[in-house]
Amino acid sequence: MMNYSSRPPDEPGAPEAPAPAAPPPAPAVRAEDLTVVRGPRTVLHALDFTVPRGRITGLLGPSGCGKSTLMRAIVGTQAKVTGTLDVLGRPAGHPTLRTRIGYVTQAPSVFDDLTVRQNLDYFAAILDPGRPAAERRHENVTRAIGDVDLTTHADALAGNLSGGQRSRVSLAVALLGGPELLVLDEPTVGLDPVLRRDLWHLFHSIAADRGATLLVSSHVMDEAERCHRLLLMREGRILADDTPDALRTRTDSETVEAAFLRLVDEAIAADRTKERTR
Repeated sequence: MMNYSSRPPDEPGAPEAPAPAAPPPAPAVRAEDLTVVRGPRTVLHALDFTVPRGRITGLLGPSGCGKSTLMRAIVGTQAKVTGTLDVLGRPAGHPTLRTRIGYVTQAPSVFDDLTVRQNLDYFAAILDPGRPAAERRHENVTRAIGDVDLTTHADALAGNLSGGQRSRVSLAVALLGGPELLVLDEPTVGLDPVLRRDLWHLFHSIAADRGATLLVSSHVMDEAERCHRLLLMREGRILADDTPDALRTRTDSETVEAAFLRLVDEAIAADRTKERTR
């Protein structure tokens, strides 16, 4: 084949071919046909979604819609899970994920008869055992206590703390070791507005400064505005997977709460139509 280019490709000064674009990073979580059955009831119905890396994804929906079940599936503690669920490039529950994921449940997971620092020392020794790691553990514990603003309460017994402070101890435990993925199940429930604001500032700092991925569940719709991306759930199904701005635009709504309610109404109408056509 003849080359009709006016300048040979290897001639000095010839424009270089553009470098191929780098492939987008793999998502932190990828689910396909994810289903969870508990007894006779299907709790999660064939979910398909992804959670992007380095961002805050909000998992929002009313109580009982399946948020906690989905989070347990992601961290590998949920039984009767079928379909595909990959987390940080591994199947959910893989042993190598234990130190790469931080998980905060709705109920604070702390020992009341230990101080804040003793609680963190205990969990740090499980995550990073051995005498050679002692200095590293101490640094991680001190950093995590500072992250959740409990430095002045480090020597207080966990049983003497307020509910919000106990929740922050659980969050500090999850931050030990700098996890790549933080799964937080309603971490702001029961907190006053100032503490909620401060925690969300911390979440954004963790995502921006450390490149971590956060999956945060809530049934409080105004927290949706603080997320980069949203998964809206109802009755074990995902109604929407998009950014807050895109959801407002798509539904012609002023707030994410209004968008969610419109999507719920549409889903109810669709269900009724199916029932009538059966």
